Order: sequence, then C-alpha cells, then structure tokens
Amino acid sequence: MVATILCVEDNPQNMRLVRKMLNSAGYQVIEAQDGESGYTTILEQRPDLVLMDVNLPDIDGLQVTSAVKALPDYTHIPIIALTANAMHGDRERCLEAGCNGYVPKPVTKNELLSNVAYYLEQAERRTI
Repeated sequence: MVATILCVEDNPQNMRLVRKMLNSAGYQVIEAQDGESGYTTILEQRPDLVLMDVNLPDIDGLQVTSAVKALPDYTHIPIIALTANAMHGDRERCLEAGCNGYVPKPVTKNELLSNVAYYLEQAERRTI
C-alpha cells in the first residue's frame, strides 16, 4: 500500500523539491499552501503522515499541529516539522507543539526519506 503524505508548504520551490523527493520514493503526495488548508486537508483526507512548515502565511504550523494533536481521532498521524527555523530551541518548540519529528531546511533527500520511513513505521507499529 502506498503511503499518502501531506506537505504543508507555502514556498512553491520547496514544495516542488519535496514532492519530487517523495514521488521518487513511491509516495503519494497531497499539498496545502497554508495552515488553514493544511488543517482542513488533514481532517478531510487523513494522510498517513504530514510534513509541516512552521512559518506559514496565515496560521503558524505549530498552531495547526497542536490543533490536530488535540483531536483524539488524529493523534496517530505523524507530523514532522520541516522548517528553516534551525536555531537553538527550535527543535524543542516543535516537539512541544506535538510534532513527532523535526527536519531543518535545507533538507537532503536521504534525510527526508529516512525520517518519513521511520515515522511511518512507528505509526504502523502503534496501530498493530
């Protein structure tokens, strides 16, 4: 079964790069360009994993993450912060908001795909 990954990213170049990396590994990619559409897409499509940009134009990605993780039927969906925020304490802020993982930009293909595979495997283990 092919995993569906939602990428919430407002930068078209970053979205294109992430889409290309994920497609090359056989994942199905759905996209949202801001926090509100990301939140709605999570609720409607229930992706297997979410890559969440933190700095979004409307609702901060960490606010979206916290809102999703507050819903009991959605806590199992892994959310990985994919962000340019790579200062001391940013990783901890992302994890405190409910992100399962944290990947700083610029991201490499190996780093992205290994994190995606790891968190999908963890999610699958929790449902067994």
